[in-house]
Amino acid sequence: MRMRKKKHLEERLSAVSDILFISNIEDRNFNTAVKAAEYIDFNAWFKRSAPIVLEIGCGKGGFAAEYAGLHPEVNYIAVEKDSNVIVSACETAKEKGISNIRFIKCSAEYLPKYIMSNSAELIILNFSCPFHKNKYAAHRLTHERFLNIYRGIMKKGAEIHQKTDNMKLFEFSVESFSQNGFALKNVSLDLHGSDFEGNIETEYEHKFASQGLPIYRLEAYIKD
Repeated sequence: MRMRKKKHLEERLSAVSDILFISNIEDRNFNTAVKAAEYIDFNAWFKRSAPIVLEIGCGKGGFAAEYAGLHPEVNYIAVEKDSNVIVSACETAKEKGISNIRFIKCSAEYLPKYIMSNSAELIILNFSCPFHKNKYAAHRLTHERFLNIYRGIMKKGAEIHQKTDNMKLFEFSVESFSQNGFALKNVSLDLHGSDFEGNIETEYEHKFASQGLPIYRLEAYIKD
């Protein structure tokens, strides 16, 4: 059963290989792995030059597909480390005929290996795993070690947009951004109850909001 499932997954991945880059790094030490850069030529991959929007942890790609479809002027890059999940995201983009989206299968720690500095205009973090226990705080995508990664690939004036339903993760993020050279704006403790316009709901967001749970959102940028 597992062999057939694996074969089926490989066939699905192969079918979307034109829009999917798969990292096959064997070095488990992120610090040494990223030193041997293998930068992706995004202009060649997208066949054009355009502002880069980077979503980290895209899940099944519903948000990515909708955002890219609404913003044809950007090159949208969606990152996800789970093969079974990212293949669905790729298939969704193809089914909708969205041409300005590409996918990278890798952990966020490896992004500096593939993305040059001064590249991203916007980084999106939607409903990242909160890693509830404090001993796993370093795995949260707004931990200092990840903020340093983002800082390295962000253009001047670029922003990070985060949404979550988890209050503790949001509080952690606010503190982490503030302590690591970022300023905040458009902070919302109840996104759906605010006057914010242009929100694109994720699958998780729709589920949580329908249960009456508040959605937290912020925008962060590097202080001058």
